[in-house]
Amino acid sequence: MALNFIWIAFFLIAFVVALIKLIVFGDTNIFKTIIDGLLDAAGTGVQISFGLIGVMSLFLGLMNIGERAGAVGFLSRIVGPFFNRLFPEVPKNHPAIGHMMMNFSANLLNLDNAATPFGLKTMQSLHELNPDKETASNSQIMFMVLHASGLTLIPISVIAQRAIMKSSDPTLIFIPCMIATFVATVTGLIAVAVRQKINLFNHVVISWIGGISLLIGGLIYYFRAHPEKIDNFSKLVSNGLILVLFIAFIVGGLIKKINVYEAFIDGAKQGFDVAVKIIPFLVGMLAAISVLRNCGVFDYIIQGFDWLFGSMGINTDFVKALPTALMRPLSGSASRAMMLDTMKQYGPDSFPALVSGVMQGSSDTTFYIVALYFGSVGIKKTRYAVPAALLADLAGVITAIIISYLFFHHG
Repeated sequence: MALNFIWIAFFLIAFVVALIKLIVFGDTNIFKTIIDGLLDAAGTGVQISFGLIGVMSLFLGLMNIGERAGAVGFLSRIVGPFFNRLFPEVPKNHPAIGHMMMNFSANLLNLDNAATPFGLKTMQSLHELNPDKETASNSQIMFMVLHASGLTLIPISVIAQRAIMKSSDPTLIFIPCMIATFVATVTGLIAVAVRQKINLFNHVVISWIGGISLLIGGLIYYFRAHPEKIDNFSKLVSNGLILVLFIAFIVGGLIKKINVYEAFIDGAKQGFDVAVKIIPFLVGMLAAISVLRNCGVFDYIIQGFDWLFGSMGINTDFVKALPTALMRPLSGSASRAMMLDTMKQYGPDSFPALVSGVMQGSSDTTFYIVALYFGSVGIKKTRYAVPAALLADLAGVITAIIISYLFFHHG
């Protein structure tokens, strides 16, 4: 229901704004701009889907080895006590728990290519337990919102882009990003838990969340004292852990005396099927985002925010970074372009550019994830998944602004 309303609203708003620009301002190119954007979005949707085939085949093949070797079940037993509280509908030691563990681990390490196959496999595992195949289950909603909140230890992609733009200190946004994304994740977790009547006040959940908080706090303390080690740490730990995990799968398969190569091929075959299945869902969502962006709605929103906060006597320096925040839930590439444009216009170490970088690293692309993950299993009714994920995004954006003022604003 939420996606249906959003999809219709995007097109209607874009059409009304386009008419106003044509009639009032005489913009005769507006319809061409929107149509060109639609055609481009359709092509992009197909490119993204086909681009996933290789990565999906590789990771799903290796994961199939891990499942047959019992590694996924082993991971399920380790994190089971925590996830069993958040996902009460999932049986203990179910493979979905292990898949979720790998997905969240890949997200924490900012490994987008690894996180996506793990996430799609998780959604498929959860869908096997879903009695209504067209409606998102409680477990699927909780997983999607936690994934979309984008909890990341090190926003290496943002740091790399700041380095490319010749920032004097590319890692400056690291600590604010970590704080903002943690707040976004906790907000999404609480929002879904309240809706699903999940008790978060028990020793298992508190212990795990407290442990993660201590880990993040320890990393913040260490890297604040040794910022030069962030890049090497990210490269070593993120890629090293994934490689060790896959080697463990293969060794486990040999110990269990399974045909490792055959298991890989059987799993890899799923990569093509999943990539093709999500094409219509991605094209539909990217088309709706495209018309809203190309009709100029975002320009009016930014001008409105600037006027609103200015009339309230609030410092409006952060408003220049809002295009990144507005695009982040809609399109990862578009929000990245907004961030880079802000860096070019004001300088990579300017306050708007720093706020934009923190916003980019504080959450994930909600609508893309909804279309990708729910579309991969044919879910049409997403219930409250989108509002809960957008609430997490909002919390991340607000935290990003507040933290940026505390860390970067002088005057």
